[in-house]
This record gives sequence, C-alpha cells and structure tokens, in this order.
Amino acid sequence: MLRNLSFDQAILTNVVLAAIWHFATYFLCISVDTRFFDASKKIYQPKKWENGGKIYNDVFKINRWKDLLPQYVGKDGFSKSHLTDLSVEYLDEFIMETCRGEWNHTMNCMFAVVIVAMNGFFMTIILLLLLFIGNLPFVIIQRYNRFRLQKLRKIIIKKNRKKEEPSLGFSDNKIRER
Repeated sequence: MLRNLSFDQAILTNVVLAAIWHFATYFLCISVDTRFFDASKKIYQPKKWENGGKIYNDVFKINRWKDLLPQYVGKDGFSKSHLTDLSVEYLDEFIMETCRGEWNHTMNCMFAVVIVAMNGFFMTIILLLLLFIGNLPFVIIQRYNRFRLQKLRKIIIKKNRKKEEPSLGFSDNKIRER
C-alpha cells in the first residue's frame, strides 16, 4: 500500500499511523477497568524461560540500563521510580501498574502487523527495529519489576501473619527451656 509512495511520504504516513495507534492503545489502557490488569491472569504469569526473573539480570543485564529509560507517571501521580510504601495494598497497585505498562507496550508492538502489511521490505525492517527498540525494553522492565514486587509482597504477607499470630504470653526462650 505504501510501497508506491516516496520515501518521505511513506515515513510521514507511518509516523502518523504509529502515533494514532500508540495514542489509541494509551487511551484504552487508562480507560479500561484496573481488574483487566490482574497479575494472576495468564498473560502476566511467569514463563518457564524467565527462570523466576533471573533471565533479566543474567541475560539482559537490566540493572545496567533500566534507570536510563523514562518512566510514565500515571494520572494519579503514581511514580514507579522507587517504593514509597511497603503495604500490601500499595504493592498490589504497583503490581497492577506493571501489568498495565506491559500490556500497553505489548499492544504497541502489535503495530508490527500494520508495518508488515503496508510497507516494502527495507522500510519494514527499519520500522520494526524502531518499534521493538522503543517498546520491548519497557515490557522487560515491567516483567522484571513484577517478579521482584511479588516476592516482596509474599515476604510482607508472611511477616504480617507472624505479627498476628496469638502469643501464649511466653517468650520464645521460655518455651524452649520447658
């Protein structure tokens, strides 16, 4: 379809279409009920090849570059640059936000179908590289953070349960002595 256009026209058309696609996925992402971004859904679940999240450190060396990329701060001002609370509710919101971010960037990658369908070979290769370079690192960051947050959440829940266990009125040492 765009194969017959000049290089400049093809680039401009692709940029406009990509912008429309990306804005549409963004607005859909912020409009959808947050229950859609439930971390227990299959698409957000760990994959075997991720090795419990270790692949992100071992292969992708994520800690070397993740902080160099910009972050999106949501409409309610929820910043994901550092933890501001260690409550289960806060971690649940943070985990949901990682699902939302992953979904958004994954849907942006789906623009690849349009690129392949409408462009010639060389234009397709260039645009696919740009599309994936601009989105896949963010998908990786979201998955990496979700693994870490879910581990932290389990630790906090376990810690909270220990605090709530009824005490017999004896210290651990007195119980061991008997």
